[in-house]
Amino acid sequence: QVALQFPDELLADAVEVAAQMEATTGAEMYVLGDTTYGSCCVDEVAAEHVGAEAVLHYGPACLSPCRKLPVLHIFGQQPLDVGRCTEAFRELYPERQSRVVVLSDVVYAHAMGELEQQLCPEYPNIIFSRLVCGDPPGPAVPGEERKFGRQFWVEAAGGLQDYAMFYVGAEGLALTSFMLTWNRCPFSSFNPITGCSRHETLNVNRALMRRLYLVERARDARVVGILVGTLGVAGYLTLLQHLRELLCRAGKRSYTLAVGKPNPAKLANFLEVDVFVLVACAQNSLLDSSDFYRPVVTPYELELACNPAREWTGNYLTDFRDLLPGSACAHVELPLAVPALEALPDVSLITGKMRATHLCDPLTSQLPPSTALACRDQTRALAEISPAASFMESRSWRGLEQQLGQTPVSKAVQGRRGIAIAYEDEGCEQP
Repeated sequence: QVALQFPDELLADAVEVAAQMEATTGAEMYVLGDTTYGSCCVDEVAAEHVGAEAVLHYGPACLSPCRKLPVLHIFGQQPLDVGRCTEAFRELYPERQSRVVVLSDVVYAHAMGELEQQLCPEYPNIIFSRLVCGDPPGPAVPGEERKFGRQFWVEAAGGLQDYAMFYVGAEGLALTSFMLTWNRCPFSSFNPITGCSRHETLNVNRALMRRLYLVERARDARVVGILVGTLGVAGYLTLLQHLRELLCRAGKRSYTLAVGKPNPAKLANFLEVDVFVLVACAQNSLLDSSDFYRPVVTPYELELACNPAREWTGNYLTDFRDLLPGSACAHVELPLAVPALEALPDVSLITGKMRATHLCDPLTSQLPPSTALACRDQTRALAEISPAASFMESRSWRGLEQQLGQTPVSKAVQGRRGIAIAYEDEGCEQP
């Protein structure tokens, strides 16, 4: 049993592909149409519902490692004019000794070998990245970069900051994530759809200022909603537990919410939440929350806000696995608890008010374990210490209740027909 996962734009070909796959392999094929979260991630949960033993993922992918099932990626092959791309590279980098790392969207990976043959004889310091599905075996060696499913080796003594980045692909979340992560490297791009090349004019510093403003909003927040944006990326459960502990130590209330793909209408239902943190893959974590009622931050930004031991170094992290215990590159342990009387005062840069900065002891903390759902008899006890629970206590509707055996069984009846402005059983007034 094999699950075939298609994005929306490729669903028209799903039936024919599944039929040919069944005729060729003899395996039973299931088509996964609409995914719960981003289509770039492998939907392991939907695959497990049909008992799939493997997943074939079609279309663009973020290449985040999965937890359980083996995955085969079929990126597709979008056309690329290698000659025009070579000319664009020469125009952008006329100096033949330029140090450049070439990155590409996954749908153009099939043409990178030909592009490498064209450019390597002229540019001795050029580096082409390789796509890696899953975690490579063994630890990274000195000079090796492993991020976003890309792998390459840097030979310069100054490291990656001595290189420029050349991206082959259209503007999108992947390019934005690359530019924020490698924000010390100048970027340029070639769009195969339009045939145009340019030095990227996106002001990365301006984008980082916006993200650092969200860090201040997270510091001021008292109630944080943890949005589950993936159920398939390896390590997401460990990160959820890490975020709950981090917020508990920082004296903040947290609620875990699984609402599928976040949008302003969904998140506006949780007025008691001051800020949301989205646990998702590297591409979907950078959610533009300007239209949302409350800001949405990344796990790294929440770490900057709540972990006093983590300092801003200029390196932005979009892959949440870098924050987990055991990560050699970015994990920072929480410091020891600081009593409230000994904590240094801190003033909010947004409201100008004093805020608490001490860390609570997890063993003596008075905060009970937080959960997204609370039983009715527990809500009143939580309301005494949580403003969010107080708000939920005043709600007239608190969720669905099963009431097993209490609801009488009734037969299905035919409903009303027509449109809301004029049902068929309604009389029409004669003029």
